[in-house]
Amino acid sequence: MRKAYERLVVILQAYSAVLILVMLGVVLLGVFYRYVVDSALSWYDEFAGYTLVWLTMYGSVAGLARGKHICFETLVEKLSRGGQRVVEAFDALCVLGFSLVLLVSGWVLIREMAEETSVSLPEVKMAWIYSVMPISGALMALIGVVQLIKLFARSDAPGETRPKAMEEGQ
Repeated sequence: MRKAYERLVVILQAYSAVLILVMLGVVLLGVFYRYVVDSALSWYDEFAGYTLVWLTMYGSVAGLARGKHICFETLVEKLSRGGQRVVEAFDALCVLGFSLVLLVSGWVLIREMAEETSVSLPEVKMAWIYSVMPISGALMALIGVVQLIKLFARSDAPGETRPKAMEEGQ
């Protein structure tokens, strides 16, 4: 299971890198057409914006899995090991709650926008664009569950304190 989880995280990181390259390519293409060809593309700005949203959502999932989100490490390190575990459990439960809200509200949004299309790309359904919300919500929920399982399965020696990032191999 651990290998499958790690593969998922690596795939998300690679996908995020591809999204950065796609966004860069689209923006450079738009700039090229505007300033070299002297004919602006009507769709590049909107497409780059959608790509940025997808990059943000999937990059957030990868960041969550790697423990790279903002936190109060200095404050948490000052707590006892039991206090640290309580804070880590609360953190994982908050992530899980947010993920479920993202999943459910994203699903509702997709159902509401099923027939709508993009303004500059009428071939693109907005449901496809908004699918990033429930998908990333489900992936974040999966990561939250894995983090909770790791937290409750971990058996540290008494008095041992390690930051969460060190425990995950960072």
